[in-house]
Amino acid sequence: MVWLLMGIFILFLLLRVPIAFSLAMSSLIVLALQGFNLVTVIESVFSGMNNSSLIAIPGFVLTGVIMIKGGISRYLLNFLKAWIGHLTGGIAVVTIVACMIFAAISGSSVATVAAIGAIMIPALVESGYDKNYAMGLVATAGTLGILIPPSISFIIFGTVTNTSVGDLFIAGVLPGLFFGFTLIVTAVVYARRKGYGKLPSTPWNERFKEGYKAIWGLLLPVLIFYLIYGGIATPTESSVIASLYALLISVFVYREIKWKDIRSILRETVQTTSMVYMIVVAASIFGMFLTINQVPQDVAMWISDSDANFWTFMLTVNLFLFILGAFLEGVSIILITVPILLPILNLMGINLYYFAVVLVVNLELAMITPPVGLNLFVTSGIAKEPLERVIKSVIPFIFIMLFVLAVVIVWQDLSLYLIPHRQ
Repeated sequence: MVWLLMGIFILFLLLRVPIAFSLAMSSLIVLALQGFNLVTVIESVFSGMNNSSLIAIPGFVLTGVIMIKGGISRYLLNFLKAWIGHLTGGIAVVTIVACMIFAAISGSSVATVAAIGAIMIPALVESGYDKNYAMGLVATAGTLGILIPPSISFIIFGTVTNTSVGDLFIAGVLPGLFFGFTLIVTAVVYARRKGYGKLPSTPWNERFKEGYKAIWGLLLPVLIFYLIYGGIATPTESSVIASLYALLISVFVYREIKWKDIRSILRETVQTTSMVYMIVVAASIFGMFLTINQVPQDVAMWISDSDANFWTFMLTVNLFLFILGAFLEGVSIILITVPILLPILNLMGINLYYFAVVLVVNLELAMITPPVGLNLFVTSGIAKEPLERVIKSVIPFIFIMLFVLAVVIVWQDLSLYLIPHRQ
């Protein structure tokens, strides 16, 4: 049945049916052939979507759209260009740092790619960068949205495992910074090797001027961190507050959003959110097929019965996550695998906060892994390039992410250093 499902799924893809519908319909067809009650599928999908944590997605997406339309993203990028754009590979470094800042605001990879990519892909191309590199860089740097807190993936992991969401956020800080630093180093080396130019040096008075303009946007991640870590608001509530803050700044400070713009902002928010939710729905149906046919359980049983040591176990699990990441959305991967792996993790004494970071880095990798990598589709839409070209552009970055994943696996203290009481 698994092979039949994959065959139908590939057939739909060859017929150019959108990924979400291909995955959903192939799963429904095989479930129907197995005699499963499809009414139960609908009930299960609705139950899975009726999750308060998922409400944070439209809130942070709306914040990202407002930041684009209201000038906040542009002022942030102008600030970064003024201060670091004159360095070797500066425009690429600006892109990465902007993604890191936006990740600390949106909590979503898709929103980060949408917000930064729309501005920085054309800017990179205009500065002489190859468009393939520009697309790959934005798609990859955008994955930081689920590693640098706040992160929806950490929230769901904490809910499933009954671990502290606050400590999970803290565990993701250093790995997120390390990933960003790795991208910056590779960007500088690439720029030097290719001989890419750099922006003209900005006078100091202009730098401070741009900093003054961007201060309102720079305060936004500080506000979100304060609300969440201060226990004042939940991540979902923080997403709404962040969108309201961005709207007020855009309307009354920068004065770049008019009443007529609200409709287009809401339409774009609904389009992006609907795309994410449709993938979640399709992945939920596919996850139901896997669960009914006990595919994850069989894999977990095989891992448990193999009497593997720590390194063999981690290698096997990461390979399993990589394969799942090619077909499933991150939330579904967490909901399918974590409850099954949790007893094994406890049995082997593996720290859950450490494993959460390893899992989320795998989910980052899944965001740019075909055929269901969400960032690939968003980048394709922004750059107006075929999906095949975007997939080709991220291949070198996949190897960079595999290096980061290897470091996170081997260097456990990178995840646990800021929460020593959990070691």
